[in-house]
Amino acid sequence: MSSAALDLLLFAVLPYVAMVVFFLATVGRYWNRPFSYSSYSSQFLENRFHFWAVVPFHYGILTVFAGHLVAFLVPRSILAWNAQPVRLYILEASALAAGLLALVGLVGIIIRRSSEPKVRVVTSRMDWTVYALLLLQVTTGVLVAIFHPWGASWFAAVASPYLWSLLTFSPDLAFIAGMPWLVKLHMGGAFALFAVFPFSRLVHILVVPNPYLWRRPQVVRWYRPRPARHGV
Repeated sequence: MSSAALDLLLFAVLPYVAMVVFFLATVGRYWNRPFSYSSYSSQFLENRFHFWAVVPFHYGILTVFAGHLVAFLVPRSILAWNAQPVRLYILEASALAAGLLALVGLVGIIIRRSSEPKVRVVTSRMDWTVYALLLLQVTTGVLVAIFHPWGASWFAAVASPYLWSLLTFSPDLAFIAGMPWLVKLHMGGAFALFAVFPFSRLVHILVVPNPYLWRRPQVVRWYRPRPARHGV
């Protein structure tokens, strides 16, 4: 397959397939199985390793996602901010630190899932698929930040216009045709993760923490039978 044909498949076909699957499967799951919108937390099964893995991952990935979202929504403001080298260096260093934090947390999550017997039992094949895609995304994101720096600027100048062209249903592949293969792999992996999203436990992102704002308080009681007393 030629490079042009692969670009067409990954960046003009896959994004729309992913979006259709995302919206149809998300609505269908919520309609048919609303109580499946949960993270299925395994914190009760093992908490210490859970904290040191999940917390860094969430802080790191949310920071990175916020940075991508801002660069997508207001690319001109990002480019104006980056006009001062010092501010660009600060933004690049912060993004790399957040990416490394997410990577360390994700590796910890995977180790916990595979090493703790109780947690491994409740881990599905879809969970492993999502972890593999997340590992691909976070790893390639960190590598892009290292080997193709100044992403805060070229994302706003190149990737953002391409993504906006997708929303107008006129994908302009000229923006990404000359991008390095590592960047293309990172972007293609994002579309793949978007497609599997509604089939995984990631759907809890769409409803948490909103339901807790109006849900009645839930009382949880643990019952442990007392040991039998001999001779009584």
